[in-house]
Amino acid sequence: MGCGDEFGGLRHPGGTPRGRGSHIRPDNRFDRFHLRVLDEHREEVRCEHGEGVRVPTRVIEDRTRSILNRVDVPDLPFHWTINPYRGCEHGCVYCYARPGHEHLGLSAGLDFETVIHAKRDAPALLARALAKEGWIGEQIVMSGVTDPYQPIERRLRITRGCLEVMDEYRQCVGIITKGRLVLRDLDILSSMASRRLVQVFVTLTTLDPALSARLEARASAPAVRLAMIRRLTDAGVPVGVMTAPIIPGINDREIPALLEAARDAGARSAGFVLLRLPGSVEQVFREWLHRVFPDRAGHVLSLLRQCRGGSLNDPRLHHRFRGEGPIARQIAQTHRVFRERLGFSDRVVELDTDAFVRARRARAGVQRRLFED
Repeated sequence: MGCGDEFGGLRHPGGTPRGRGSHIRPDNRFDRFHLRVLDEHREEVRCEHGEGVRVPTRVIEDRTRSILNRVDVPDLPFHWTINPYRGCEHGCVYCYARPGHEHLGLSAGLDFETVIHAKRDAPALLARALAKEGWIGEQIVMSGVTDPYQPIERRLRITRGCLEVMDEYRQCVGIITKGRLVLRDLDILSSMASRRLVQVFVTLTTLDPALSARLEARASAPAVRLAMIRRLTDAGVPVGVMTAPIIPGINDREIPALLEAARDAGARSAGFVLLRLPGSVEQVFREWLHRVFPDRAGHVLSLLRQCRGGSLNDPRLHHRFRGEGPIARQIAQTHRVFRERLGFSDRVVELDTDAFVRARRARAGVQRRLFED
């Protein structure tokens, strides 16, 4: 079988994957056997095909029977999510959702960003869920474990279909994205915003385009995300910014500049999350860190451990998003001070969750009149 990679994952045998975040396929924790490629074979393939191997995206049909996911977690401000996809082409090396691919028999590394499960039936499933008598119109978030505006959405239009259903039912939705494709749906988003049915959160991790290209391989560049905030704001869509994740020793010094740039672009509120490394995300991030920043990798990992009680991850509720200790407190305080100084609000907008109930009553009234006639 051969020797294993020092980060516990199988590297792509043909060389460096071009335009991808992860260069390894970490072992799947559910597998009994793990493959290792001999270094000699890897070198032979690299010599034959060269560096910069293109690893195409593969789309698999996801025949899920339900689309609304209940979230009963006390440190999250929402209770329902929709994920049109599993996996994400953006390839952010820090993505906490990567381990979810292991439930599909895939890796949290390269597979997460190249093997995408698409839920083509999502709009129909959503319409069925919203039509049920027990649904009362609570806010839905898109998305919890994927970006609804990753590149494949341009062709598949699943997110667009879900928005059309929510617009029809007057269903409130919060969108979290770092993809420019959100501007494609400006027509429906501005219409929903005029009735207080939508808010958008744009993730802004760094203002450095070179760092962004390495950290978030296929996501929109920082300047594009700021332009997204401006366009959405100008169209009347309320926007918040998520400066996330904050990585000590990498982008923590950018907090003031990130907040100021987002405020100038029109963002109304701002939040942050300290880097989380659950499960195999740690392997993906550590491999990336040693490859991209070999001179400071040890320092960055040391800072993270100081924020996580000596570990690289702390899954405890009310601790996982902010961390603890002097460094974590300094990050939180810096964010709070500049958030207040720049005039950010505590929330983007108060959505009209009663609109769904009113729409349901109106439809019921029409149905009764048709029946009586």
